[in-house]
Amino acid sequence: MIGQTLRHYRIDSKLGEGGMGVVYRAFDTHLDRAVAIKVLRPDAVASSERKRRFVQEAKSASALNHPGIVHIYDIDTADLPQGPTDFIAMEFVPGKTLDQCIGKSGLSLKDTLKYGIQIADALARAHAAGIVHRDLKPANIIVSDDGRVKLLDFGLAKLTEKTDDDPDATTATMGAEETPQTEEGTIVGTVLYMSPEQAEGKKVDGRSDIFSFGSVLYEMVTGQRAFAGSNKISTLSAILHKEPKAASEISPSVPTELEKIIARCLRKDPERRAQGIADIKLALEELKEESESGKVSGQVASARPFDRSHGCLDAVSPSQPEWLPW
Repeated sequence: MIGQTLRHYRIDSKLGEGGMGVVYRAFDTHLDRAVAIKVLRPDAVASSERKRRFVQEAKSASALNHPGIVHIYDIDTADLPQGPTDFIAMEFVPGKTLDQCIGKSGLSLKDTLKYGIQIADALARAHAAGIVHRDLKPANIIVSDDGRVKLLDFGLAKLTEKTDDDPDATTATMGAEETPQTEEGTIVGTVLYMSPEQAEGKKVDGRSDIFSFGSVLYEMVTGQRAFAGSNKISTLSAILHKEPKAASEISPSVPTELEKIIARCLRKDPERRAQGIADIKLALEELKEESESGKVSGQVASARPFDRSHGCLDAVSPSQPEWLPW
């Protein structure tokens, strides 16, 4: 693909690869700006119904126009020598993914709250518009060079949901060979961060994103995943039946208030879980105010210093290129 042109986008370099396709850095020759181009796998839009649903969801996501959500510029198909190629052109964000920032030691309390509030704010905007992310994870969250958070891939997981009028639909978020199925339906999302209702193949709403957000918060403060088995099946079992170790047992300096917020997000039953991400955002903002006033102290043990030159912890080698693995 390098050197080829998709419509008026010149492909310059590869940024990363994921279950839905390959992402490239490209140059928009019409507007003279750098963009990110996600080239979708052919099987991701295998039927006209799946493609219609994807375009509809992507249009909804592009209309969000929120500073914490990567903006979608274009959805199109280009005729290349290898055949018709579906792609998405989106905002290019220099920075690192949140999983690169977290590393093995977790983030400081200050940065956990800073990023957590921004993530919750972006999710609240999407949920208010009726859009559920379905695949929230550190690898889908960018921390820009100036410390701003951007969420990726809104609506892409929707493409993998099977409907009665779409018999050819398959799971594609992780790749068909990587995503288990249950008796009740098809699992959509990344196993490590999915909600129990996702793990059972049930219909999901914004509360599913809240569970995933709790898993992300847990990892931010501990450097460890809330649910991680030896394989995907054992991880699914943990999500459905086990409670994660208390964050303070891993990092004793995690404030009790933050631990309670995480626990509210990670309740198995969506009816007992926090019902709105806006409420979680408010709780994090209040905790941040208390922390800054000195009423709450604590920084994750062994967390590394904040690297302001990159906008997040310097969790990767300086020699490693700073591309975004979408």
